[in-house]
Amino acid sequence: MKYEASVRYLLSLGRELAAPTQAAAAKFDLENITVLAERLGRPDRAYPTAHIAGTNGKGSTAAFLESILRHAGFRTGLNTSPHLEKINERIRINGAEISDQAFTETFTCIHVLVEELLAAGKLRAHPTYFECVTAMAFEYFARERVDFAVFEVGLGGRLDATNILVPVVTIITRIDFDHENFLGHSLREIAIEKAGILKPGVPLVLAGQQPEAREVILARAKELGCPAIEPAQIFRIDRESMQDGSVRARVIETDSETIFEIAPSLPGRFQLQNALNAAAAARLLQNRGFQIPDDAVTGGIANTIWPGRLEKLHSSPDVYLDGAHNPGAARELAHFLEQNFGGSKVWLIYAALRDKAVDEVAGLLFPHAAEIIFTSPRTSRAVSATQLAEIAGHHAVRFSVIPDAERAFEHALAEAAPEDSIFVTGSLHLVGQLRQYWRQRAQVATR
Repeated sequence: MKYEASVRYLLSLGRELAAPTQAAAAKFDLENITVLAERLGRPDRAYPTAHIAGTNGKGSTAAFLESILRHAGFRTGLNTSPHLEKINERIRINGAEISDQAFTETFTCIHVLVEELLAAGKLRAHPTYFECVTAMAFEYFARERVDFAVFEVGLGGRLDATNILVPVVTIITRIDFDHENFLGHSLREIAIEKAGILKPGVPLVLAGQQPEAREVILARAKELGCPAIEPAQIFRIDRESMQDGSVRARVIETDSETIFEIAPSLPGRFQLQNALNAAAAARLLQNRGFQIPDDAVTGGIANTIWPGRLEKLHSSPDVYLDGAHNPGAARELAHFLEQNFGGSKVWLIYAALRDKAVDEVAGLLFPHAAEIIFTSPRTSRAVSATQLAEIAGHHAVRFSVIPDAERAFEHALAEAAPEDSIFVTGSLHLVGQLRQYWRQRAQVATR
């Protein structure tokens, strides 16, 4: 099977395509991924791992930690989701995406194995899109002999395919409302699902939480004998400053009074918390014998790349991509707009998927923008631009509806003054689509 066919087959197992699936895919707790991993010889146990759950910030935290480990000399694996432009982004070694050839070879291995297990009656149904990609990451990292792998939970935690891992450290980032139909309609219910990644005796880094979520997670950690560390307990921010939307902080480690500077390359004050999550995890790993020099922590944080999260593409006008798709992420983007763009005209190109809290997100973001353009990415899961306007238009001072995302982007670029700012937001699908379009646009312009 060629690369394009491999990707098409995988997508058909999930909700990414409008067409009927070509294989019956269903999820039965952790049964599918366990059967696959056992048949592969438990590749997930071939290297030490970090496992990261949370509502917001888990991808950035994973990227920070992987960069720290790479700067310390480890050969790293990184498994994240979703991807922005290409599925290969989900599986990386030393920061580089898996090649098309390696992707196809690894998929073929998993595909043949799945067919054998189905024929033998050892799988009750075809594994899902996410289960297959997770199995591919397990296998590829083992085959390529990584020294350490960082895994981001896809959805929730307790029943996520990544949760067969037995990591050396777990991290739970900030918990907020998202995917309520799957995870529950209260912070307590959502926290229970996230705390499902905790394993007996495995230390936990717990980001700052609302009291309801914190209580649930710490209770579960105590029950399992997991030492729990909150970054605020071991790091004190002495002073901080902002420049071009990025934060620089002087941090004091409380037990040793060691002073160091943290300067995340990623914009937004909230990235300081994500960076400290990763720094705290690095400290725990140091205590467990992993050689991670202090300059690897600061250098790794300073050089982390994580596209699509307050990613600046252009100046005059400023153009940013930020996939703020839930209320927690929308609050952070609203703070960023308030702190950095209070005096300029802000344009929002906005799209959303059907399972998102559109009205709440719009209520947080739209008051900070002078002009909203409702649009829609190319996915069957998207709310139409017209319907978005009906749902959330009342939050906008002024809005227009341009269903084609590329046309919406070009309209904003043509109409915005050099001192204005344009933010593409609301959906990572939209961010990925327009990020790819921007690159293609630049290539045409240079010919």
